[in-house]
Amino acid sequence: MTGQSLEQTVGAAAHHAAPASESLAALKGDAVLGLTDEEAALRLEKYGPNRLPAPKGRHPVLRFLSHFHNVLIYVLIGAGLVTALLQHWIDTAVILAVVIVNALIGYIQEGRAEQAMAAIRNMLSPHASVLRGGHRLTVEGEALVPGDIVLLEAGDKVPADLRVIQANNLQVQEAILTGESLPVSKQIEPVAADVPLGDRKSMLFSGTLVASGTARGVVTATGKNTEIGRISGLLGDVQTLSTPLMIQIAGFARWLTVMILLISLVLLIFGYFVDHFAFIDVFMAVVSLAVAAIPEGLPAVLTITLAVGVQAMARRNAIVRRLPAIETVGSVSVICTDKTGTLTRNEMVVSAVVTSAGAWKIGGEGYAPRGEVEGGDPSTLEALSRVAALCNDASLVEVEGDWQVEGDPMEGALIALAGKLGVDRAAAEAISPRIAEIPFDSATRYMATLHRADGGGALICVKGAPERIVEMATHQRAANGTAEPVDARFWQQVGSDIAGQGMRVLALAERRLDTAPDVFAPAVLGESLVLLGLVGLIDPPRAEAIEAVASCHKAGIAVKMITGDHAGTAAAIGRQIGLLNPDTVLTGADLDMISDAQLQELIERTNIFARTSPEHKLRLVTALQARGLSVAMTGDGVNDAPALKRADAGIAMGRKGSEAAKEAADLVLADDNFASIVAGIQEGRTVYDNIKKVISWTLPTNAGEAATILVALVFGFALPMTPIQILWINLITATTLGLALAFEPTEKSTMSRPPRPRNEPLLTGGLVWHIVLVSMLFLAAVYGMYIYAVDRGYSNEVARTIALNTLVVLEIFHLFFIRNICGTSLTWAAVKGARFVWFAVLTVTAAQFAVTYIPAMQEIFGTAPVSLFDGAVIIAVGAAFFAIIETEKQIRLRAGQLRAGGHQQAAGP
Repeated sequence: MTGQSLEQTVGAAAHHAAPASESLAALKGDAVLGLTDEEAALRLEKYGPNRLPAPKGRHPVLRFLSHFHNVLIYVLIGAGLVTALLQHWIDTAVILAVVIVNALIGYIQEGRAEQAMAAIRNMLSPHASVLRGGHRLTVEGEALVPGDIVLLEAGDKVPADLRVIQANNLQVQEAILTGESLPVSKQIEPVAADVPLGDRKSMLFSGTLVASGTARGVVTATGKNTEIGRISGLLGDVQTLSTPLMIQIAGFARWLTVMILLISLVLLIFGYFVDHFAFIDVFMAVVSLAVAAIPEGLPAVLTITLAVGVQAMARRNAIVRRLPAIETVGSVSVICTDKTGTLTRNEMVVSAVVTSAGAWKIGGEGYAPRGEVEGGDPSTLEALSRVAALCNDASLVEVEGDWQVEGDPMEGALIALAGKLGVDRAAAEAISPRIAEIPFDSATRYMATLHRADGGGALICVKGAPERIVEMATHQRAANGTAEPVDARFWQQVGSDIAGQGMRVLALAERRLDTAPDVFAPAVLGESLVLLGLVGLIDPPRAEAIEAVASCHKAGIAVKMITGDHAGTAAAIGRQIGLLNPDTVLTGADLDMISDAQLQELIERTNIFARTSPEHKLRLVTALQARGLSVAMTGDGVNDAPALKRADAGIAMGRKGSEAAKEAADLVLADDNFASIVAGIQEGRTVYDNIKKVISWTLPTNAGEAATILVALVFGFALPMTPIQILWINLITATTLGLALAFEPTEKSTMSRPPRPRNEPLLTGGLVWHIVLVSMLFLAAVYGMYIYAVDRGYSNEVARTIALNTLVVLEIFHLFFIRNICGTSLTWAAVKGARFVWFAVLTVTAAQFAVTYIPAMQEIFGTAPVSLFDGAVIIAVGAAFFAIIETEKQIRLRAGQLRAGGHQQAAGP
């Protein structure tokens, strides 16, 4: 049978809906004998090995050279050539070092997608047990082919996509694909064709783990045709978006380059043909203009600012994998978060216990066998807690203070419950050792154990689905400890109430016997079985996640839960953590029924999405981005990887996250704590604020320097500073004063401001006005002091030195102004500043004293000593400059507050 006819008979997507016999027939498999070696070899040649294809990569040299193909890099290289022409080799070396370092960083980061693909490929099982020619063999996982019969038992990793043909108490952990925290029971019977992935109980998927039981399945898909292979394909097709800041800087660099080249060309022609300057003189003046206008230190300072943010985030358990992602995290306006392991602990706990005597709330965290019990007298729960401990195959172990479960998570939660109610598992087993058991079966939906009873006789302990146990029970434990007839309607209502809160419900029952039966069979259970109560289990939300979600809402950030779990469970968790509109839930089936246009209408007011597939998550992220929103996606499973890569900021869980999720993400949370996302957003906003401060300081100062050269060339004035003096200013201030802003602390208003718009321009109207204002003030002050010095009869060297020092003093005062762009700069805290600010100011001051008063420096830079009186005048000019721009800022801030107040009044009743 050909590959096409196989797919025509039973499509890969329909195996879960077809009877096992049809799948076997379509795949020409034999449930008893398996494939022959010859047939397996033929199919391996036809379908290829059971591994994911490696992506095609470029040659390393071409990959490295491609990182120089950037306008911003061209600007830097141009600045390096200019400084080399001026023989300022130190400046040239710094600029070229920045170019090479940027290329190296990009080269290293480019391989992340390939690593993500490799991480998924490594999830495939290396070995598999199969039937070949009637014999059980262990073969390499890559050797599996469609039609192979695979044998599985507890602890095995599923090596390919399988149709279940035999199952015995089979439960599979599928969290990496579906996000569902509990193991899923599997069955032979087919399910509906349109059910989501998490409900395909007749299928086993490659990379998932067998939690309990045994199974036999026929391989339906291998390699890239498996569910994991399909996700791998999605991941390979997803394009990583460039960050808003990087896009803006690239655009700014292009226009800045064009503008500087055009102005320089015009001035060169004007100076040579109109003013009739010597060509070498006008050329050097134009070079001075270009050097003054090009913020060659800006990329280096921006990179250092981002690096400082990396360290700050690392201290708050957020590990940054892509440097530019820091500022993106600070700009997110919506967080799409997985539920299991992100908002919740990925640990089952008993949260509620209900008996005929009353209801109890159970506290505590994780699997720790301690916690508060609120309700009636806990001693009345002794029998129930004993059954929870005895009818159980799991165990709890404490590892460095962290309690972990070995076995089924629900059974671990029951042991923890028994501990909270005062029953020690080991002591209970010592008193009542197990004699026999009836294992859990998906058909019977219960588990029962037989024990020797304390003081003689026997004790039967039963746990299972509440409707099944209520059906089997003849009595229930009354408040006074006696047995009374079971009230089926009461227990049905209680079970519905607990399930309505998003909990999984289990019923516990017991029966006491005078003597142990010879054969422990299901028939023994139905005689005088006493129902003890119901327990509600839930994967609880992290306590800190509730506070973190509230902080997000305060900061104007929407939080949306996208999970593979059931709608009821998702809605319950959504209510507990404070999501908006928690009763509005869209499922994957709903998403399949609506168009992209309808999704656009629903997505902003819907915050919970359940039973979703990787395609759904990717579609939701893309839909939010289409509405102009910056999206952060958090997750830990393989199913999250494509959306993590597509999102503006992908955030993976570091402790419980899969390697594929980590490799696809921009950030990894070291503590798997949703609260760390909020801390990361705060740090990201701080980084962006500091970047904005760096830009707001650099561009006006560069424009001010360029303006002095421009005026001199246009009007034929003498240059107030020489080209080498301008280079000196760029070198000493850009690497000190500008860098000081990278270490600015978080402002108080950081997390009370709404997110910045995704399309917010780098050059806002306010920044353009500030550039114009500061440039004019710089021009007036520098030329004013130069004219003042000439008027007093000073030499040209002294006049230029005074102009040079005036410009540096203005930049220092401008630094203190920029440090508080959203508030007043006239506070003690603002003057006190960060330690690095004063270090930078003192460094620049010392350098200026050196260039002004040390003879060797005077010889190099053409400077001369300045008198104490003139120094005081320079500082006074700087203070006057600060007073003007601070007054302008306060007027602007007050005007903004009045406008905001007017809008609020207009929006009022």
